[in-house]
Amino acid sequence: MARSFSLYSLLALGALTRASPVCRRAVDALNDEATAEAHRRDDSATRAFSNVQIKTSDGRCLFVDKLSGDFRANLTPIQVAACGSSDGQGWDVITKGAHIDVDNSMLIVSTLTQACFNFDDRRAAGNQVLLFSCGGRADGGGQVTSSQVFSFDGSPGPLFLKPQNAAGQCLTVKGDVVDIASCDNGDSNQSFTFGDSGGAVGGGNNENGGNGNGNGDDNGNGNGNGQGSSSTACTKRTRTVTTQPTAIPTPDVDLGVELPDTTSSASLPATSSGAGAGNGGGNGGIPSVNPTDPVPVSRAGGRLNPTAAAEAHQRDDTATRAFSNVEIRAPDGKCLFIDPTAGDFRQNLIPVSTVKCSGSPNEKWDIITAGKHNNQNGNAPAALIVSALTNGCISFDGRRQAGDTVTLFSCGGRGDGGGETDSGQLMPFIGQLSFAFAPQNQNNQICILPGNGRLESGPCPTNGAQLFSIFP
Repeated sequence: MARSFSLYSLLALGALTRASPVCRRAVDALNDEATAEAHRRDDSATRAFSNVQIKTSDGRCLFVDKLSGDFRANLTPIQVAACGSSDGQGWDVITKGAHIDVDNSMLIVSTLTQACFNFDDRRAAGNQVLLFSCGGRADGGGQVTSSQVFSFDGSPGPLFLKPQNAAGQCLTVKGDVVDIASCDNGDSNQSFTFGDSGGAVGGGNNENGGNGNGNGDDNGNGNGNGQGSSSTACTKRTRTVTTQPTAIPTPDVDLGVELPDTTSSASLPATSSGAGAGNGGGNGGIPSVNPTDPVPVSRAGGRLNPTAAAEAHQRDDTATRAFSNVEIRAPDGKCLFIDPTAGDFRQNLIPVSTVKCSGSPNEKWDIITAGKHNNQNGNAPAALIVSALTNGCISFDGRRQAGDTVTLFSCGGRGDGGGETDSGQLMPFIGQLSFAFAPQNQNNQICILPGNGRLESGPCPTNGAQLFSIFP
């Protein structure tokens, strides 16, 4: 009898689990400022459907939990639950706007987070269909990306959701999440419908996308109440992770490299020019030992995540180092210096300062000529300039705003450390002690140069003002 009771208990538990949304939360709270910047509602857009539910062939609804991704609601999985059982079930279907310029196509945008359906085949299998900032840049500065554009004939469905960047591939329901698979007309898991009859549903105001302001609050979002009360079943004690767990999910630029915030360099705290050796106090409060505690940081996230930083900046012990732990001096004789707390939550986007040389660990660099992030081409020998303190690479990104194009970033060019080789981090180098920081992807047109207390970029000069010197 006891055995029978146990069996039925397990079956009942399984039924309850199946009926509940999969709560895959990765953060306890969002960075409101970064989230608002990353996900701006496009009020100029043409919407075929507003705040509509998207239903699966078995009558369930797609939804998003805004805390299931990163600190600004990127990389959130698209989940499936009983209709009305969770918040985040409202969606806009956009056919024209700031992030779509293709006829007979659509963006699918969450009215809860204002993020777009996105397919990225560079991510791990089972984790390729997620919501991401519309336009494809993590900070919201992108324009149009084919990974978010789906074919659309104006019908509410049933229809297949085919990403423009993946011929022959369709979104599909796998358990309680949306994934990708080869298109199969006979597979009901690949069939989706906008609402019951193609009209807008849910309690939010259709004109405002159901959430009123696009800042990720809980005002309506297709759950039928429209009062801002949260009906999500996801609580901290019931969270379940069913995909590969990571401390911080993988956000990326062009969906391959993260471009976090666009904080102006002028708004960053100035790096002390009176740098001195020591364990923190001698640098005007700047630590000269790489922090391992969640200390405050200047950019996105607000606080260092030591686990994510360690993952993003792994030392390449297999690399060939032409020089190790050396000073690099700008043409004016000042040393390149980094503050490990001046970047984001995983020590990306750290400005490279120029300071009076003091021998501080913040001024030490490795010159790497071969390794996992430098697949050396014999016809174009090049080097990575790597901080010996944080293991981040000096990186040029012309898409960032003027004055902030040169920063320390994960070697390989992906925010999470998963990149291979990034030509914006490779500088021509044949072993000399003085050389130009001329990023390989700029073809000697743009060089990294000393600026106002930090490295910046500009046209390559010919008078030696672009030459940096190694002091072993």
